Amino acid sequence: MAATPPPPPPAVALEQLSSNKMFGGRNIRFRHQSATLGCPMTFSIYLPPSPASNLPVLYWLSGLTCTDENFIIKSGAQRAAAAHGIALVAPDTSPRGLNIEGESDSYDFGVGAGFYLNATNEKWKNWRMYDYVVKELPKVLSDNFEQLNTSQASIFGHSMGGHGALTIYLKNTDKYKSVSAFAPIVNPISCPWGQKAFSNYLGSTKSDWEEYDATCLIKKCSNVSTPILIDQMFVTTDNTIESPSWIIGTAILTVFYAVDTGDDDKFLAEQLLPSNFEEACKAVGAPLSLRMQPGYDHSYFFIATFVDDHIAHHAQFLKST
Repeated sequence: MAATPPPPPPAVALEQLSSNKMFGGRNIRFRHQSATLGCPMTFSIYLPPSPASNLPVLYWLSGLTCTDENFIIKSGAQRAAAAHGIALVAPDTSPRGLNIEGESDSYDFGVGAGFYLNATNEKWKNWRMYDYVVKELPKVLSDNFEQLNTSQASIFGHSMGGHGALTIYLKNTDKYKSVSAFAPIVNPISCPWGQKAFSNYLGSTKSDWEEYDATCLIKKCSNVSTPILIDQMFVTTDNTIESPSWIIGTAILTVFYAVDTGDDDKFLAEQLLPSNFEEACKAVGAPLSLRMQPGYDHSYFFIATFVDDHIAHHAQFLKST
């Protein structure tokens, strides 16, 4: 006689922290104990007023120093999400409260800077944001929100979160219908932010770093068929605006690009490196749409201006099946 299979584990208990009505739906913030990260984690969700069931899910990954609240409070994305009938889910950016030595010493590593990877350095073993976003959080959602269809999911993000969205999508094209990003860190193995994070989280083996680098990953992808959109601002050294338009991929990236604007120019040239990703997409024929947007910076003012375009982009893929 076959043994009786064990019962499924109980659903993770959620503690509701806040709830606010917006555009007919609700922003709700929760806390739960994460088995993956070994600490309490918060996430925010926007549930649109309709439909009442089978809601597709659009994950948002935030950038350095952010929590799950930044996007929900600042982006204004709920208006478009309500119009398209899409749930928005925004997790935190790292484990918190573990009191690891050095975890809060700098803004670009440790707390608020999880880089959406699975750390292999023993000291940082709890920093497993990749598994949290890809595996644990979808299960938490499906176990607690019967109106969600977590198999119909897309992902987008900003800066470090744009890096996370791109790499997670490229490693899991079977799980996500589409991807987009605002000003993403697309080649972290070649920029100071990425090199600092990867050397501490992953060690010195560069091949391990490449597994979390969108520019490296796209070179190996032959199954990317959803267009990539990049909104990018470009100012020449004589202050004229150029607006080229490339269609070379199937994800959306929105990037601020200013050649002659001091700190912004340094930020883009040293950390974001969009041209590296563009060249990699061209080399493999990956579809990428790059839109040049004059005069915008790296802030949520930029995100709020174009977030409706991104949600409309994802809606066409989330609603196509």
